Amino acid sequence: MAKGTYISENLTQQQIDMMLLLDEFEMDIFTLQELKELSADQFDNINELVENLAHKKVLSRIERGKYCHSNFRDEKVIGTRLVEDGAVAYWSALNLHGLTEQFPNSVFIQTTKVKPPKRVFGVTYQFVKITRTKRTGIIKEGYGNHSYAITDVEKTLVDCFDLPQHSGGYAELIRAFEKAKLSAKKMMEYCKAVNNLAATKRIGYLAELLDKKGMKSFIRFAKDQLTQTFNPLDPLGADTGKYNGEWKLKLNISAEEIMDIVNKQY
Repeated sequence: MAKGTYISENLTQQQIDMMLLLDEFEMDIFTLQELKELSADQFDNINELVENLAHKKVLSRIERGKYCHSNFRDEKVIGTRLVEDGAVAYWSALNLHGLTEQFPNSVFIQTTKVKPPKRVFGVTYQFVKITRTKRTGIIKEGYGNHSYAITDVEKTLVDCFDLPQHSGGYAELIRAFEKAKLSAKKMMEYCKAVNNLAATKRIGYLAELLDKKGMKSFIRFAKDQLTQTFNPLDPLGADTGKYNGEWKLKLNISAEEIMDIVNKQY
């Protein structure tokens, strides 16, 4: 809502002043605590003012203590504001990084907090809890009040191999991995943080099979982690396939099928 349009909205002077303050600081989304700090005791009862503005549909209530302008609907920003340390991740991050053209039905938010799925303004948010040691590889996108946290390309892929049920399907994950330009150093760092040996093996095998550029040091790193335990290449796939002794993987997706997957055009 542009400055100077509030008078026609049947607002009190304090409500108008509050909206102008939000405009001045370009606050399209905020918590009550942020607003209290911003206003420096300028208003008598901020809670009541904000709730009245929401009732008049000038503001929208996201959840308790969190609000936005009535026309603000950026699902990335809203999703990361729903939890204290939220970051867009998994399938949603794959899409935002341009590694998949598929859109998830939910926005995936990674967090160290426990939070059940939530639907806000018609969008479903799925929260995936991780340990604090796995919280790395997070960057900021957007600007100012519209900024949001998202896992970078390498961390997104490591996270998806760690929890492939949130990746949009294993074939789609393989295509995304083949498409991505990767830093071996970051991949090693994030694999250490996530600490999932089976995921590291799968990434290493695919990097070698697909001859990923700049990944030779990662392949050596992954081979150094190997134990005698075999894992399926696709943890969600059928219990079939040949055993690969070099990588200690059961290839329930064959090398030929993998090449068919990466060569498939949309």
